Amino acid sequence: MDTAQILLLVVVIVLTFLLLVLGIQVFFILKEFKDTIAKLNKVLDDAGVISESVSSPIASLSTIVTGVKTGLSLASLLRGKKTRPAGSGQKREEKNGEE
Repeated sequence: MDTAQILLLVVVIVLTFLLLVLGIQVFFILKEFKDTIAKLNKVLDDAGVISESVSSPIASLSTIVTGVKTGLSLASLLRGKKTRPAGSGQKREEKNGEE
């Protein structure tokens, strides 16, 4: 064998070994990336559950506040109807008395 052929064979063996080591490292990196994505997915699922548990009471509170406002408006209207006919009747008597 010629020295060039021996040198070429050594270079091919070294490059093969380096590519094998690099392939193993890429495999471990992809495995770690898969685990990281799985953990991120779990965190996002937990965040979704937390946001739902927070938004549910807020929606209920909004419904309660709307109901209270409606009840107060209704009470105001009912109170207004009770006092207006008596007050408006007195004003009519005063107008009739002035004429």
